[in-house]
Amino acid sequence: MRWTALYAGVLALVYVALAWRVIGLRRRHEVGIGDGGHKDLARAIRVHANFAEYTPLALLLTGMIELNGAPAWLVHGCGAALLVGRVGHAWGLGRSAGTTVGRFYGMVLTFTALLVAGGYGIYQGLAAALAA
Repeated sequence: MRWTALYAGVLALVYVALAWRVIGLRRRHEVGIGDGGHKDLARAIRVHANFAEYTPLALLLTGMIELNGAPAWLVHGCGAALLVGRVGHAWGLGRSAGTTVGRFYGMVLTFTALLVAGGYGIYQGLAAALAA
């Protein structure tokens, strides 16, 4: 899983950066739990949470198809779509709670990674079961 490990490592850095943003805003607003009614903190918390909600499953699926012999181009396609999608979404939502280009295309790329890796995983599982 060398390629999935690469994408997971880069995404881990993004995750820490998003967490650090939340920590900085909590310190600035002196809020230990919740958002204290601060819209910028609430949005930063949501950006971090959204990243945490989508990234693990997409990485798991990508790693599984890689382990089962998916072509490198497919693994890179899923990994790159996930990385660009998550960064784009975080950037877009971090700038505005409304609709943004980054938020929209970030989700399109994230869903693409999930659907492609998930679909290919189904294909691999069925092919293995039928071959047995």
